[in-house]
Amino acid sequence: MTESEVKQHWEDRYAERDRIWSGKVNRWLAEVAAPLTPGRALDLGCGEGGDSLWLAEQGWQVVGVDISETALGRAAEEAARRGLTDRIRLVQMNLSESFPEGSFDLVSAQFLQSMVHLDRERIFASAAGAVAPGGLLIVIDHGAAPPWAHHVKDHVFPGVDEVLGTIDLGAGRWERVRVGTVERDAVGPDGQAGVLIDNLIVLRRV
Repeated sequence: MTESEVKQHWEDRYAERDRIWSGKVNRWLAEVAAPLTPGRALDLGCGEGGDSLWLAEQGWQVVGVDISETALGRAAEEAARRGLTDRIRLVQMNLSESFPEGSFDLVSAQFLQSMVHLDRERIFASAAGAVAPGGLLIVIDHGAAPPWAHHVKDHVFPGVDEVLGTIDLGAGRWERVRVGTVERDAVGPDGQAGVLIDNLIVLRRV
């Protein structure tokens, strides 16, 4: 797919409803980041801004990046409503083609998975390079399909080691803070309860 086709895919996706995501921070990001001293954070694929807004509320200066202008518009509206515009900068960008400049104390990629083209290896390499010394890189993936998602039951989700193998850390030294599979309770679109499996990778640049 061309860059314009990928962008249109996500614009169409966000046009389906007034809000796609819950607006809440992702559980594992909150668990990892809550005890940290706020600094500069980069939220890759920020969508409607749930994680970026939460980080800003904790005192972080946040750059949120997404390909969808519709999603970023919703994030900007919510940031203004909460009085957080001075702590969040929202950038429209196709991460498969380009990447924000600068270094960050926290770089977060939450469920940066897509059914259309997404150059994860390039993105993860850039993400690792953007982590300041002492900073954290957090990558969280779906480790398996939700039990109610029958349309993707044949899709093979990467395991933790496979995801870790796609992250080009360059020549720097990294500490494995937390690497493994985690589970969380969730409720499906029709109210059905289930357990979701995630891959959680937290690395500190030494």
